[in-house]
Amino acid sequence: MLVKLSSSTFKQTRWYEYGVRFLLGGFATVFAGIVGARFGVSTGGLFLALPAIFCASATLIESHERRTKEKAGLNGRRRGQQAAALDAVGAGLGSIGLAAFAATFYVMISTSVVGAFAIAILAWAIVAVSAWWLRRKLRITSHRKQPEGWPRSASRRGHVP
Repeated sequence: MLVKLSSSTFKQTRWYEYGVRFLLGGFATVFAGIVGARFGVSTGGLFLALPAIFCASATLIESHERRTKEKAGLNGRRRGQQAAALDAVGAGLGSIGLAAFAATFYVMISTSVVGAFAIAILAWAIVAVSAWWLRRKLRITSHRKQPEGWPRSASRRGHVP
């Protein structure tokens, strides 16, 4: 699987969905600024690092996938949930890369700011892509063998030992 960009998402997203993302991100940033002013920049920085628009994005992804399936005459609820879950996994893996960025930048900042940024970005990319690759290679999928004559839906309800 190759990572690629697609502009089709822009066509699927409605104008108010961008507004929701913008407002939630803005509120999270203002909140982080207030926390930083009250408790110090280190604490405020932790709040700023929160994925401010993740919740909005997850709900938008779920609704897009559900709508797409419903247009085809199918129930898209499960598909929407799976797409949002996959996005959450990606956010988690990206956060691991972000931690690598922060640690690398912290260690390297005393030598050179520009060099620290360059090496920290490289560390983020390596760690995030490696985490994605490792998850992909190690993911466990359950495919039970079905006894002959058993309907496929019976195993989903837990009737197969």
